[in-house]
Amino acid sequence: MKEVVKSLLTEYGLKWTINRSLYSAKLKTMSAIPVTEKFYEKNVNIKRVDIFNFDVPTIRTFLGELSEKDKVEITSIADKAINGIFNGFSSIELDYGKPINWHYNPLTGFESKKDVKWFEIPDFDSQLGDIKVVWEASRFTHLFYFVRAYLITENIKYYDAFSSQLRDWLEQNPYPYGANFKCGQECTLRMINVLIAYSVFSSCGVTTSDDQVNVKTLVKVCYKKVLSNFFYAHKCIKNNHTFSEICGLIVGAWCCDDEVEVKRAYKLLDKEIKKQFLPDGGFTQYSFNYHRFTLQIIECVYKLSEKTKVFITEKERIKNSVLLLYQVQDGKGDVPNYGSNDGALIFPLTSCSYRDFRPVLNTVYALIEGKRLYESGDFDEELLWFGSSICLPIEKVLRKTTFFEKSGFYKLQHNGGFLMTCLQNFNSRPAHMDQLHIDLWHKGINILCDSGTHSYASDLGKKLTSTAGHNTVKVSGIEQMNKRGAFLVTNWTKRKGVQLEDKSFKGTMVSNNGYEHTRHIEKNNLSYIITDKVLGLGEYADFYFHTPCEVLVTTRGFELYHENKLICKIITDGHVEVGKTYRSLYYLKKEEINCITVRSAITKNKCCMKFSLTLIN
Repeated sequence: MKEVVKSLLTEYGLKWTINRSLYSAKLKTMSAIPVTEKFYEKNVNIKRVDIFNFDVPTIRTFLGELSEKDKVEITSIADKAINGIFNGFSSIELDYGKPINWHYNPLTGFESKKDVKWFEIPDFDSQLGDIKVVWEASRFTHLFYFVRAYLITENIKYYDAFSSQLRDWLEQNPYPYGANFKCGQECTLRMINVLIAYSVFSSCGVTTSDDQVNVKTLVKVCYKKVLSNFFYAHKCIKNNHTFSEICGLIVGAWCCDDEVEVKRAYKLLDKEIKKQFLPDGGFTQYSFNYHRFTLQIIECVYKLSEKTKVFITEKERIKNSVLLLYQVQDGKGDVPNYGSNDGALIFPLTSCSYRDFRPVLNTVYALIEGKRLYESGDFDEELLWFGSSICLPIEKVLRKTTFFEKSGFYKLQHNGGFLMTCLQNFNSRPAHMDQLHIDLWHKGINILCDSGTHSYASDLGKKLTSTAGHNTVKVSGIEQMNKRGAFLVTNWTKRKGVQLEDKSFKGTMVSNNGYEHTRHIEKNNLSYIITDKVLGLGEYADFYFHTPCEVLVTTRGFELYHENKLICKIITDGHVEVGKTYRSLYYLKKEEINCITVRSAITKNKCCMKFSLTLIN
C-alpha cells in the first residue's frame, strides 16, 4: 500500500489523486444517499438532430463499385445484425438473441443487472465477464452496416431494423439504469452512431416522426450521462475517453442549440490535443489502436464543424500524429500491435480490414492538408463519409529511418521493412511492460511481434501485457513495473542515455524494481546487431522473441521460416528454448505463436548479450 500511495503522489500526481478520490467519494455518496444523484444531473432540451449531412449519392455510387465479395460481406454482417448477431470487436460473432438482450454477455451466458443504477454496477464481475462484451451491442456500431447495406441494395429491411432496434433499446434501457449507462464514452459513440444512421435513412426519405422522437430521446439520455460524468473523463482518465466525451459535449450542445457550450467544448478539445498529443506526433496513451481511435474522433469533429461552424485550431500535432503512424506502417496498412488494443474501430466505414490504418490516416491527413497519403483504394470510403471529396493530389511521404524522440519511438528502415523499438519517459499512465521491445517487419511479415492485449478481464490478458509478452529482457522473474488490477501501473520506468545516429539507436531503461537494461541496435543493409547489457541483482536474464514464424534452433542460434521459406537468421551465444504462447491481434481473440527464450546468467550484477539478425529477401 505504501508503494501505491507513493506512486499516486509522485507519478500520477497530487491533483490526479485528489480528483480520483473525489470521484470515488461521489459514487459512494450516490449509492448511500440516492437523493444526491440529482445534484450531478442537468436538464437538457433536445431541439434538433440533423447534425450530420452526407453526400449520400456519391457514397452510394462508391459502394456500388465495390467488388461483389465486399458487397456480400457488408450485407451479410448487416443481415446477421438484424437477428442480434454482431461482429464484436471487429473479430468475433456475438449472439445477443432475438429479440436482442441489451444486458447480456454471450461469452459467459450471464446478464448484467438492469434494474439498478449504473453506479451500483461493478467494473469487474467474474461471473458476468468482460463488461465490454455487454456494451458492444449497445454501441450501435452495426448501424454502419445497416446504412451501407441499404445504400447497396435499397432493401427496406435495413431501415426497419434500425428503427425497431432503436425503439427496443430505449424501452429496455431507461436512464440511468443498467450497465449501458456506466460509461460516458459508450454513450457518446451510441449517440453519434444513431445520429449518423438516422441522417442517412432520413436523406433517403424512409424515416418517420416516431424515429425522430426516438433519436431525440436517445440523444437526451446519452448527453445527460456525458454531462453528469464528464469530470471523470476529463480529470481522472485523461485518455481517448476525454476526446470522445468532448465530442459528445459538442453533439449534445448543438442538438440543444446551445452555442456557448459548443464553443466551450471546442476550446476544451484544443487544450486536450496539446496535452495528449506530443509535438512529434506521439499519443500519451501509449497505444497505436487508441491513437487511431482518437484520430477517428477528430475526423468526426471535422464533420461536425460543417454544422457547428466552429473548428479545431490545434492541427499541427494531429498532422504529425498521422505521419508517425504512417512511418510505422507496412505496405498493407498494418502497424505494430503496440500498447493496449481493445478491438475498437469505432467507425467501420470501409471494406478494409481492422488492422488496416490507411482509412483513418488518409482521411485525417486530407482533412488537414487537402492532400491524400495513398493512391486510391477501398479506404477512400472513409474520406467520403467525413470529408467532401476523394479527388485530391497525393502527398508523397517517404518511409525512412525516423526517430520520434519526445514520443519514445525509434524506427530503422531497411529495404523491405523496418525495425521499431520503444523507450518512453512516461508522463502519463503506462499500460504494457514493453520498454525496449523490438518489432521487426520484413516483406509484409511481422517477424518479431507484440503479444497484444486479449482482454482487460482475463488472465491471458495479464500475461500478454507483462514483460514476458514483449521482445525485451526479463530479469529473474521481475517485471519492468508493478501492476495492480487491470489499469493501475506503479513504479514507472525511466529513460536515460539515448544516443541516435543515422543507422543506430542506443538507450537505457531504468526499472525501479532494481535493474537497468541498455539496448544498442545497429543496422547494416539487411542485418541488425542488437547488443544488450543488463545491470542489477538477479541470477539470470531471459531475452524474449515472439514470432508467428516457424522456428528452427541451430548450433549458433535460431532461424525463422515463413511458409517454409527462410526469412530471418539470428545468431547468439545464449541458451535457446522454444515454446508455445499466444498473441492477440483482436480483442478477445487469440492465436498460437512461438516464443523463443534466450537465457544468460547474471554474473557480478552484470549480463551482456549479442544478437545478430540477418533478413533474407
